Amino acid sequence: MPSSSSAASASGPAVPSSLWRDADFRRLWVGQTASQLGEHTSLVVLPLFAVLTLGIGAGQLGVLRAVGQAPILLLSLFVGAWVDRWRTRTVMVRADVGRTLLLGAAAAAGLLNWLGLPVLFVVAFAAGSLSVFFDVAYQASLVRLVTRDQLVRGNSALEGSRSAAQIGGPALGGALVSLLSAPVAVASGALFFTLSFLSVRRIRRTEAIPVCSERPTRVWRRIHEGLRFVAGDPSLRTVCLASAAFQFSLAATMTVYLVFLPRELHLSGTAVGLVLAATGPGALVGSILAARLPGRFGYGRVLVVAAVLGDGAYLGVPALHGPSAMTVSVLVAVNFVFGTGGQLVSVTVMAVRQAVTRDGMQGRAAATITFVGMGLTPLGSLLGGFLAQELGLRTSLLATAAGMMLSPALMALSPLVRLGRNLG
Repeated sequence: MPSSSSAASASGPAVPSSLWRDADFRRLWVGQTASQLGEHTSLVVLPLFAVLTLGIGAGQLGVLRAVGQAPILLLSLFVGAWVDRWRTRTVMVRADVGRTLLLGAAAAAGLLNWLGLPVLFVVAFAAGSLSVFFDVAYQASLVRLVTRDQLVRGNSALEGSRSAAQIGGPALGGALVSLLSAPVAVASGALFFTLSFLSVRRIRRTEAIPVCSERPTRVWRRIHEGLRFVAGDPSLRTVCLASAAFQFSLAATMTVYLVFLPRELHLSGTAVGLVLAATGPGALVGSILAARLPGRFGYGRVLVVAAVLGDGAYLGVPALHGPSAMTVSVLVAVNFVFGTGGQLVSVTVMAVRQAVTRDGMQGRAAATITFVGMGLTPLGSLLGGFLAQELGLRTSLLATAAGMMLSPALMALSPLVRLGRNLG
């Protein structure tokens, strides 16, 4: 059960000082920040290395991204059932160790000139699998560290750290691929996962020792309970559908986008990293706003408006031409707006999910929403690569960006839009 002290008043800082005085919360925050930085660096390093060094096309990039996203579809429901029966600290520590060893081995393969596309497929799938475990576990872990009235601000702190990772990760990844060798770029992720391991393993809050040796029928029953719980709640059901529409379209958009920037706009790896990194400052702003706006204007209204602004930002990108400073400036602004809206939606949705979900269902609810919301991303990545080959980069980018607008439309037509200023 949560044992943090009471939250600070509404006029206090974005994160209550009581949370920062909690050593276990600080350790979770540092570990999650390092993990996200390693993940965001790797998410840029692997595709850019494949595009700029191996010279792969949009179709192959779509396959590479789909392989890395496939574990979400294949593992999320099982991971949710398992996490509710395991210590979240143990899950996070093991995921960090696994990703450290994995990227270290990939770096060694690069030094031996073995880091070709087949190896990248293996690395992407394995890293994606371990990230599913870490992400489900840290979401369930927060509920055990803070009280429910601190969830929005606690999530704001964690999501703020994720935005800091988004600032450094893409820029660092792009620069490393452009200026240094691929092994150095890949190895950087291993260093961040090591830091995450060192921090998370020091969490001392005692969790009840669960029973892990369940029969398969029991695991399937727990998965079914999670699916039924989410499907039976109007707010969580809408979150699933809107998230699925957004993540599917975003996966398609980013597959085209990562080829569009260097091939159509002729941006260098460093410039691509700078453009992608602009999402980070925007996400930082979104995290700060998420701690204040829902309580003032209502959760439903904030969700819809933020999604419209953030998702609509990419609609003008296909009209850009040339690698000029003006083009880069516009792209930075686009990614800043996208980061602000996306982060505001992310933090608010997580607070809604955690507030309406009982403690024993947190892992399964998080995994179910991840499964439904992001399970189609491999297909989205494949679709983006196919459209880019068949329709061209500009047309396919416009089509996939327009698809993201389905998410705010679904929220606006659902009971979710009527959520007020209080979730309790």
